[in-house]
Order: sequence, then structure tokens, then C-alpha cells
Amino acid sequence: MPRYLDDAQRQDIQRQRNTWRWRSEWPTWAVIVAIYGGWFGVALNARAIGLVPAIALLAVLSCWYMSLQHELMHGHPTRWPLVNMLLGIAPLAVWFPYEVYRESHLRHHDNAYLTEPGRDPESYYVTPEQWASAGPVLRAALAARNTFLGRMLIGPWFSIAASWREAAQAVVERRWRIVASWAVHLVSLGLLASWLETRCGIPWRAFVFGAGYASLALASVRSFQEHRAAERESERTVVNEAAWPWRLLFLNNNFHAVHHDLPGLPWFALGRLYARHRDAYRASNGGFVVRGYGEWASRHAFAQAAEPVHPFAAPESPSSRNRNARGRDTASLAS
Repeated sequence: MPRYLDDAQRQDIQRQRNTWRWRSEWPTWAVIVAIYGGWFGVALNARAIGLVPAIALLAVLSCWYMSLQHELMHGHPTRWPLVNMLLGIAPLAVWFPYEVYRESHLRHHDNAYLTEPGRDPESYYVTPEQWASAGPVLRAALAARNTFLGRMLIGPWFSIAASWREAAQAVVERRWRIVASWAVHLVSLGLLASWLETRCGIPWRAFVFGAGYASLALASVRSFQEHRAAERESERTVVNEAAWPWRLLFLNNNFHAVHHDLPGLPWFALGRLYARHRDAYRASNGGFVVRGYGEWASRHAFAQAAEPVHPFAAPESPSSRNRNARGRDTASLAS
């Protein structure tokens, strides 16, 4: 529990745990049915809908599916990781195997290292050494990635490249669990793409580079300035008071400070908890609150939200360079 919650607030959370809604997790089961039913319903009717509208709908549903995967890896809707994995292993969002995403994201939840490049796998910062060694093109891309439009347009390529690099490292280092995850993912992706092309009339390129890339771009709306560099841990994570369509699409992960404080809470409890303890959360995270994604778009469409170099990054020692070389140093937009 967050340290600033008093006994009455803790009891409030415990009461919610004992409700039928929480114990059954029926809202999460409803989302699972809606996502799978919607995704395959659109695919099967793509010829009638039209290719471009169908790809757009699949992109939105794939983005919603990534939000579901995030919920699954945090232990919902069942207490059994294997069951949750089976519910989220389908390659509907194309680019990342479930187990790879899960392993990376759970490392991200080490709040002591949030935003620290080389230790937080979802950091959008780089170290001074990385910046110094980057050429002008890469520096321009890193700067553009910290703008709202740049995050959507080129941010996914950083995530995809980082994921492929980690897959190659897993082969070299013989991390067979990660290699097996990639193998299962690629086989499943090939079968799904073949089915979409032969049965539904959706070319594999449209699926992979249309729906797949667009879903990552849409997911990057949520991850934009989700964390900031700050000396206090509690001030590193945002609360975005987004409108309900965004909250549903991202399964309330816009209340990100609440999620990082209580990562075991189901998605449908986050908004209620924040509403009841709004002042406490705003005080705890230093007022790092925005009133919706439109605020980020208007303020940072072309302007950087933060400099690429982490302001508190210490010079790298040889041992830390070796450690960072083994970890992912660019962000996963599926986070």
C-alpha cells in the first residue's frame, strides 16, 4: 500500500477486494470477450467493411489488446500465470511476444530505477555516453521521439529495433526461454497472417505494417511522458485525467501513478481509487497531472517534453556499461 494512505483508505481498498466485481473480475472477462470477438469479427468481415476501415479497426482493437496483455501479466483475471498467458499469447498486436513483454515490463516496475537508462527497460532517456557516441541522425531521431508526433511516427521503430536486438542477444546468450517465446510468437504470427490473407482478404503487409504499426503508434499516446526524471520516486509517474474513451482503450493505465503504487489492482479499481484519494495522489507525485492527452498534443506536438539525456545519469563505469549492454536501453511502447 502507498505510505500516504491512512487506515480508513486502506480499509476502503480491502472492502473493494471483497466485492463480487473484484473477486469475479467480470469486467476483465467482458473486455476479453469484446476484444477477441471484435478483432475476429472485423477480420472475417473485412471484405464487406473495406480494407482501409478494417485495418483501422484492427489497429484500435490491437492497441486495446496490448492494454489487456498488460492486465494479464499483472495477475488478472486469474491467479494462474499460465492461464493468463494463454489468454494473451495470440499475436494480434504483431510485434512483441507476450513473455518477452512480460519480463521487460515487470523489470520496469522496480520504482527505484524508473526512467534510468540501462536499468529501466521502458526509459526514453539515454546516458551522456550514449548521446556523445550518437551521430547527428540518431540524435535528431532521439530528440524527435520526445515530441508527441515523433513518438507516434518513429517511436515504434525504436521499440521494434530494441526488441529484435534483445532477441538476437537471447540467442547468443542461450536464454532459451526467450528464444522459445520468439519461436512460438513467429510461428503463430505466420499462421495468423496466412489465415487473414486467404480467408479474410487482408494482405499480410497490411496486417503487419498497417494494423501492427498503427497499434503501436496509438499505444504511444498513452506512454508519452508517462514518466519523468525526478529525484523523488513518487514524482516520476504521471496521472493523466483522460476522457473515458481513452481510459477504456488503455484500461485506466492513464492513472499511472496509482498503478505503480498498487500494481496488483485490477484496471477497473484504479479510477475509483484515484477519484477517492485524488488530493493525496496529486500531493505525492508533485502535481505531475495532466487533463488529457490533448494537453500533451497541444503542448508537445513538435516540442520536446524532455531532453533525451537523463539529467541525473551518472557516468558509466565499465561494469555498468556491461550491465546496460545486456539490458534493453530503449522503450517498449507496449508498456
